[in-house]
Amino acid sequence: MMKTDSFPFVHVEPELSAAGKQSRQEGETISSFIGQAIRENTAHLGHQREFIARGLASRENTKRSGNYVAADAVMGRLKEMLAAEKAGARTTITRPNAPKC
Repeated sequence: MMKTDSFPFVHVEPELSAAGKQSRQEGETISSFIGQAIRENTAHLGHQREFIARGLASRENTKRSGNYVAADAVMGRLKEMLAAEKAGARTTITRPNAPKC
């Protein structure tokens, strides 16, 4: 059996309290509702930190390699892809200087 810990009292605005009470599933306690919210937010923040770390690592790798793609080129290609989608034509994403498979 998992050992539990207590959270200090949580003070929220009356509107948020009412919304939380209305949002719970049938039979769900406020304790389990808050616990689930903490688990989900903790997971979200962990994913966010990992995303930022990958972005920073990618930036450093790009700086070391010198292999940049200009923002104008990226935006131009995205606009082309969007226009093609709107016109009903599927497009394939290609990267400039990407190795050929």
